[in-house]
Amino acid sequence: MPDPVPAFADPAPAFADPAKAPYAVSEEERAAIAAAIDTDELVELALELGNIPSRSREELAAAEFVHDWMAKEGFNPRKVGATPERPNVIGEYGGTGRGANLLLTAHLDTESPSGMREHDRFRYRESTLADPEWTQCWLDEEGRLRGYPISNDRGPMSCFLIAAKALRKAGIGLSGKCWLTACPGEIGPEPIEEFSGIGWNGKDIGAHYLFHHGGVAPDYAIAAEGTDFGLTWQGCGYALYRVRIFGQGVFSPILDAPADPLRHPNPIYRLGAVIDALHAWGQQFERDSIMETASGAIHPKVQIASVRGGMPIDFGAGTEVCALYIDVSLNPRQKAADAYHGIMEAMRGVDVEGFDVEPVVVRHGFEARPSEVAPLAGAVDAATRLARGAGVEPAHPVYSSMWRDHNVFNMHRVPAITTGMPRWRPTGADMASSALVYALTMLAVCGRGEAPVEQAGTSVYGNERPFD
Repeated sequence: MPDPVPAFADPAPAFADPAKAPYAVSEEERAAIAAAIDTDELVELALELGNIPSRSREELAAAEFVHDWMAKEGFNPRKVGATPERPNVIGEYGGTGRGANLLLTAHLDTESPSGMREHDRFRYRESTLADPEWTQCWLDEEGRLRGYPISNDRGPMSCFLIAAKALRKAGIGLSGKCWLTACPGEIGPEPIEEFSGIGWNGKDIGAHYLFHHGGVAPDYAIAAEGTDFGLTWQGCGYALYRVRIFGQGVFSPILDAPADPLRHPNPIYRLGAVIDALHAWGQQFERDSIMETASGAIHPKVQIASVRGGMPIDFGAGTEVCALYIDVSLNPRQKAADAYHGIMEAMRGVDVEGFDVEPVVVRHGFEARPSEVAPLAGAVDAATRLARGAGVEPAHPVYSSMWRDHNVFNMHRVPAITTGMPRWRPTGADMASSALVYALTMLAVCGRGEAPVEQAGTSVYGNERPFD
C-alpha cells in the first residue's frame, strides 16, 4: 500500500473559497441569467435527448442531435472522433478577452444491457432486462424525470447546454473560452479477450481522444455528472485482473471423482477456495485503500465481475482452465501493481495446480492539486451560493470512488472537478438549479466579455466560420 500521507505539499485550504473565483458575479448578472433559463425547455431537451437510443457503441444518433442543437443555438459545433460512428461533439462560447478557459463535458452513452442477447442473458434476469428505464425517459406524476439516460448522463449535459444558452439569451459574453463537449464511451466497453479492437473501445475514444485531438486548451474542466450538487476534484481508477487457475481435463466416463473437491482435476472445483482467498484479500484491500482529503473521502471497492471456464458445447472432459475477472477500484495514489501483488500473494496460499494473474485493463485515478483547483472550486462555490443559497459541499464518497472523466483532465495537469444535479430522478426545478450553477460558474471562471452578436449561420461573435 502507498504511504497515506497526502501526495501534494499544498497547505490544506478550506474546501472551497468563493473569493478565489476569477470573476465576481453580480446579483444583477445572476438575476439576468436565472430569468433566461426556461425550465420547461430544459426538461423537454433532456427528455428528447434522453429518449434517443445511445448505448455504448451506439452513440451516433445522440451525437448528431447534440451537434444540430448546438448549431441551431449558435455554438459553432464540430465533430472529432476516432471513428465516424462514435464522434465527440465540441461546441464553444466566448473567448473575446483574456479570461481563463473552461471545458464542460458529459457522456453520450448510458449504462444499460448491451443489447446483445447472447451476452445479456448471462448477466441479467429477464425482469431486469424488461425495465423500461434502461432506454426510456419520461416525467412521472410526481414531477420527477425517470430513466437512466437522464440520470447518466444526458441530464447533466442538457443542464450545461441550457446554461450556455441562458448566458447568450441574457446578452452576457465570456472573456475566456468555454467549450461544451459531448463524448462517447465513458461507460465503456473495454477491449478484453476476443472482444478486442477499436470496435470495443470505450474511454480511449471519448474524453481522452477529445483532449488530444479536439482543438481544446482548457485552464479548468468540469465533468458534468450527477453528484447531488456536491463537488470533488479526485476520482478512482480501476483495473480488471484475470486470474486463471489450471487443472486437467479428464474424459467423464473414466473419471474417478474424489470426495474432496480440492483434489478434483477440473479447476472449476477449486473455485470455492480461490474465491474465499480473493474475497479476504479484497476486504483488506478496501480497508487499506480508504483515502481522506480536503476534497472528501474515497472508498475503493473490489468485486468479482465474471467467471469463465470450459465450453458448454464441448462438455465431455471438463476443462483445464477456469478464469475469474476481478474488478478493483484504485484510489488516485495507487498503482495497478499494488493490487497485482496482493492478488498474487492471495493466490499463492491456495492449493491449486497452477495459476496466473494478468491485469487486462488498467486505468489509474487522479486528483487535482488543491491550490491549482481552488479558483474552479471557488467559482462553483460562489455560483452555488448565488443559485442555491448555500455553499457547495464535498460530494458523497461514492462520487469520488468511481471513474469520471475529470480524471482525464487531472491526468494532464488541467485542474478538474465533477459536480452536477441529483443523480436519481431529479425534478425540473433540480435541473434548472443545476443549469444556473453551471452558467454562473462559466461566468465566474471565464469572466465577462463582449456580448454575443447574433448572426445566423456564423459564430455568435460574427466571424465567417461556417458550422461543421
